[in-house]
Amino acid sequence: MKHATGNFIIIMDADLSHHGCFVLLVRKQKKGNYDLVSGTRYRGNGGVYGWDLRRKLIRLYKKKVLENLVKQCVSKGYVFQMEMIIRARQLNYTIGEVPITFVDRVYGESKLGGNEIVSFAKGLLTLFATT
Repeated sequence: MKHATGNFIIIMDADLSHHGCFVLLVRKQKKGNYDLVSGTRYRGNGGVYGWDLRRKLIRLYKKKVLENLVKQCVSKGYVFQMEMIIRARQLNYTIGEVPITFVDRVYGESKLGGNEIVSFAKGLLTLFATT
């Protein structure tokens, strides 16, 4: 973030699973002037193709909002994204959603295994107990 020069930052996986969905996020942000726009596979024309147990997110943040949220978040790993949304709601940031279609990764393999799933579950329990 230190080197980002624009007003917005998009967070997405680098494995080509999102195929340029960021364009939809930018349009939604401009339309509603949201602080944060999250891509969802569960609304409108969103969907998942070739997906197993991995969950992928794509989000656009106003740079200042992201900097503030990162300072407040304590979670690591997969729980971090969940905490970002919870903290954003607590701080009354405006949040928009846009349907996206998720296509399974083109290159590489998922790092999601048994240990990550257990860590995610523990992290979620901690998050819900402390927020």
